[in-house]
Amino acid sequence: MTTFADYERYDALGLADLVRRGEISPTELLDAAIERAQARNPAINAVVMELHDFGRAAIARGLPDGPFRGVPFLMKDLTSAVAGTRMTRGSRFFADTPAADTDSEHAKRLKRAGLVIFGRTNTCELGLSLTCEPQLYGPTRNPWNPAHISGGSSGGSAAAVGARIVPIAHASDGFGSIRVPAACCGLVGLKPTRSRNTFAPFAGEGLGGVSTEHAVSLTIRDSAALLDATCGPGAGDPFVAPPPVRPYLEEAGRPPGRLRIAWTARTPNGTPIDRECLDLLAQTVRLCEELGHHVEERDPDVDRAAIVPTFLALAAANTVVNLRGHPTAGRPAYEDEVERITWLTAKLGESVSGPDYVRAVQTEHRLGREMAAFHADWDVLLTPGLATPPVKLGWLDMMMEDVEAYWQRVFTFSPFTVWFNLTGQPALMLPLGQSAGGLPLAVQAVAPYGDEATLFRLGAQIEAARPWFDRKPALAGAA
Repeated sequence: MTTFADYERYDALGLADLVRRGEISPTELLDAAIERAQARNPAINAVVMELHDFGRAAIARGLPDGPFRGVPFLMKDLTSAVAGTRMTRGSRFFADTPAADTDSEHAKRLKRAGLVIFGRTNTCELGLSLTCEPQLYGPTRNPWNPAHISGGSSGGSAAAVGARIVPIAHASDGFGSIRVPAACCGLVGLKPTRSRNTFAPFAGEGLGGVSTEHAVSLTIRDSAALLDATCGPGAGDPFVAPPPVRPYLEEAGRPPGRLRIAWTARTPNGTPIDRECLDLLAQTVRLCEELGHHVEERDPDVDRAAIVPTFLALAAANTVVNLRGHPTAGRPAYEDEVERITWLTAKLGESVSGPDYVRAVQTEHRLGREMAAFHADWDVLLTPGLATPPVKLGWLDMMMEDVEAYWQRVFTFSPFTVWFNLTGQPALMLPLGQSAGGLPLAVQAVAPYGDEATLFRLGAQIEAARPWFDRKPALAGAA
């Protein structure tokens, strides 16, 4: 690369520190990111909307003196409105959506942090998959192996960070959509506590309370510092997460103490776990013991059989609403305007009655109570990140005719993520290994509701003991 050859030696906070010390300018950082996007994006199809002039204009106006001042940043094409840009939600039905005239509160906070938005990243249609293969933009490929998925629904962001186009990117998670792409692309992926980041001013909650926004990143400290910049309620929020005791970035620098760590490999739906994923979990258990923690195998006493049906009732009913109104035409979607699984999931949603939806919400809350009882004795729960290494493109096909088979595949691949969307707990994906085939593998760490601090402390300790920053795909060396 001809533009700032050392760009990839730094995480986002490291780049911001260079700007702060006057060693590099925001424009030079943006040029470095654009150069890498132009060289690497054709191979992975991560960035689907170029906003280079948008980023340059933000720099020209003057950037806020936030913790990430001057750092290039990519927004997922779903969830957060950014004034002056379109959001298609990965769907042909929404492809002609006009540019937003106002920022979401989350986008405002990202801008106040000094981040320079210069593109949007690929996502699956309406976020309804754990891969990014929309009919609108085509598939995003894993930077470690282009025949495999980058994960979804934040797979465009994860592929871009994995390819070292940017060190951190926007993501959101309704049933694993931050953590699964992080696991697939060898990144840190935190799903924050429910309501930690606001959906203001457009919504009170996402997908019945299961969805949240944050990021995928190269380091624990970047994830912590970004959450410091974005967390907190918005005006009129119906729910508020417990406030942090101290800044999360400080937590990432504090010793975790001797934690009580439980682990389980028992899936909610009975799906088997690949041996490589089990081996990585066992290695992580041994590492935690070596670091001085008390670790035991313990299975939380929760209603596992309720997890997938409860999520599907919430997601299907919300899909009906999502397809009811085009933002300009004001009409519902026609069958041939959306992907087959989107349409069939909406059809499932039409059979979810009002009482059914209330029962699903009540079950969601009951699962949260059950996990709260578990965490009275355990500070952290470890699980495999995924059931297998990243699968090949085409297996999670949203053009399938069998909607039940499709959702079965989703939760066969990722049985441990949706559990904690329902309970609202923070869950952190740690990129601790690689498969024999060279694909990333991960372990998930889960803390009690509201306790991201413990995850940042433990995650930073593990990162120091088993660093992953210098492990990157061959694609990241492409000129």
